[in-house]
Amino acid sequence: MIINGKEVRISLAAARVNAKMTQEEMAKALHVAKTTVNNWENEDLPGSQPNMDQLRVISELSGIPMDLLFLT
Repeated sequence: MIINGKEVRISLAAARVNAKMTQEEMAKALHVAKTTVNNWENEDLPGSQPNMDQLRVISELSGIPMDLLFLT
């Protein structure tokens, strides 16, 4: 999304914090391991990203539109 001429993206970690959730709480909400959320946030595994259904849940929990979530 472009706001005031700049592309805006929000990291998955920022979205989780906006949802006031720990990695463990987010992992439970997404039915994944805490290490999976950690890997997504820290880009520890190349190509490791949430799928579309998981992104929808992250968006709903955080109140951040999916098109603003930053994925590598």
